[in-house]
Amino acid sequence: MAEGGDERIDLPGWPGHVWLEGRTLVHMQEEQERPTHMPRGPAKRTGPGFLNPAMAPARTRSVMLLADALEHDWLVKADRPIRALDALCATGVRIRRWRNEIPGPLQQRLRITANDLDEFALAWAATSHELHPPSTPVEHEAEDDRHGQKSSAVFDNGLHFQRLDARMAMVDAAYQWVDLDPFGSPIQFLDAALQSLSRTGVLEVTATDTAALTGSSASSQARRYQAKGIVDEYAHDDAVRLLVGTVATTAARLDKVVTPLLALFDGHHVRISLLVRTSKSEATAIGKSIGWRVRTEGVPYQFVQHPTPEQLPNASGPLWIGPLWHKDIAGRMTEARALELCSPSAEEITEYQKAGLVWGDDDIEYSGRELRRSVRYIAQAADLMSREHLLLNLDALPRLAGVGGAPKMDKLLESLAEMGHASARYPDLEPMLVTDAPFDDVIQAVKNARDSTD
Repeated sequence: MAEGGDERIDLPGWPGHVWLEGRTLVHMQEEQERPTHMPRGPAKRTGPGFLNPAMAPARTRSVMLLADALEHDWLVKADRPIRALDALCATGVRIRRWRNEIPGPLQQRLRITANDLDEFALAWAATSHELHPPSTPVEHEAEDDRHGQKSSAVFDNGLHFQRLDARMAMVDAAYQWVDLDPFGSPIQFLDAALQSLSRTGVLEVTATDTAALTGSSASSQARRYQAKGIVDEYAHDDAVRLLVGTVATTAARLDKVVTPLLALFDGHHVRISLLVRTSKSEATAIGKSIGWRVRTEGVPYQFVQHPTPEQLPNASGPLWIGPLWHKDIAGRMTEARALELCSPSAEEITEYQKAGLVWGDDDIEYSGRELRRSVRYIAQAADLMSREHLLLNLDALPRLAGVGGAPKMDKLLESLAEMGHASARYPDLEPMLVTDAPFDDVIQAVKNARDSTD
């Protein structure tokens, strides 16, 4: 089972609640209430083995990204394996979803290590995996470690469980994929995570300290991120850009450069996925992608590398000012693909019900909605988010355009298209849109859209 704790420990409360996330059966402790579908915000933490169901969309996107890397060979060459680490795996839902929901033909190329320091949570993860193994059996031996020595890792049906401090686990071996999902800020783990990556790898980072990232807690933001924020309609985007910028500058100190694949503010957390490559020359040029967002008269904002003293009171930063998504990779994250990978079949649901899952027709419908929501609007906005764009809050446009009320989103997008501009809805809790139109044209499109509905 886990290194550092070979004996099987008692699992108080097992089997707890049986729940289905994606196509993977999970066990939640008795203390945790049966979750609702599509929950928002942080769940009440109940101790070791805690599972936050509100993070399910992020886990779905992680399954999709890893499957895309294997299918389209943009991370490693065809037929080469990807070594993936979940450094803080807790009850192991993410790694079990990787193993269970990525298509069977791709599984033999995937080497997954699940690490956590909490013995109870790790035992819960290993027991879940043992009792509910992946639909495609996987057997492979460990490869040589980063020192050229034969690894002693033992894989149990495709998963290796180990019990180490996350920082030790990350520097102990080289991985092409590292997931970092701590409780709170990821700052203390970033150096180790970046050092653990091969010359080319993917780093996925979650941060739940959104008060610090958005600037709601100015002291925490200054202390952890050496930044200054403004709490307005761009606070969520600032939070995403601040986390990307923090990882990018940390990587540059290690002669590494980042390329954002997908970066989102999702309810109560920020989740970023970055391609990380070793390149001294590109790391040296990282300063071109770091700057400030300045709120100015006449336009909602502009990005500058160095604000003037007059601009500083209305500026947030320093943060990432480059593209936030990868056009092709994010463009393949469609609702249809999410359902194809992660939606359970009728036969699977029947088997899960035999294992104790209480799951009715409403649950089936709601879980499908949750999967679609996980990626809603991403594919449509992928092109714009991969290049220079303007992000706007629909509710702020009436004030900026001097009209009585906001137009409907669809009408505004149609109006911009008629003017020859690209635009799309942006995935956020607030009604946001992204466009390549000059701001003056957006204002005219708002008026046109309003006129068409009056």
